[in-house]
Amino acid sequence: MIKSELTIIAAASANNVIGFNNKLIWNIPKDLKRFKELTQGHSVIMGRKTFESLPSPLPNRRNIVVTRNKDYSPGGIQVFSSIEDAIDVCKDDLQPFIIGGGEIYSQTINLVDKIELTRVYKDYQGDAFFPDIPMDKFELDSELVNYLDDDSNTKYSFLTYIKK
Repeated sequence: MIKSELTIIAAASANNVIGFNNKLIWNIPKDLKRFKELTQGHSVIMGRKTFESLPSPLPNRRNIVVTRNKDYSPGGIQVFSSIEDAIDVCKDDLQPFIIGGGEIYSQTINLVDKIELTRVYKDYQGDAFFPDIPMDKFELDSELVNYLDDDSNTKYSFLTYIKK
């Protein structure tokens, strides 16, 4: 039996902000391209608010939403009331992804095998946050540095953490 590699994928500011008013704070085309390339063909597990921030279910992916609302049933997705049930249904996927939001990240950070994090090295105001990475459980495997394509010259990195 092949074990799947449960992976968090996220983008967070220097102060761990991931969103404000159910929207992303920045538009980083390279990050969106990376997200699409990594998650395409896989299961994506998200909370209800994250799903509602999307224009529609993500194409070419199995969209799984975790919510306590038992009557929640938009088309094109699977709905589960627990993160454990959502992860369990992905056991045949070699790399299911946790794609947000903050509450789902907090519930799964100690369960995942890998974290794909885009770190934007600037503080932002927000109301959704990425949890601190438990560095006693993860190690940095790779880092690719980039700069925003705007006048700010803000640095960001694609960071890959692997469970020790």
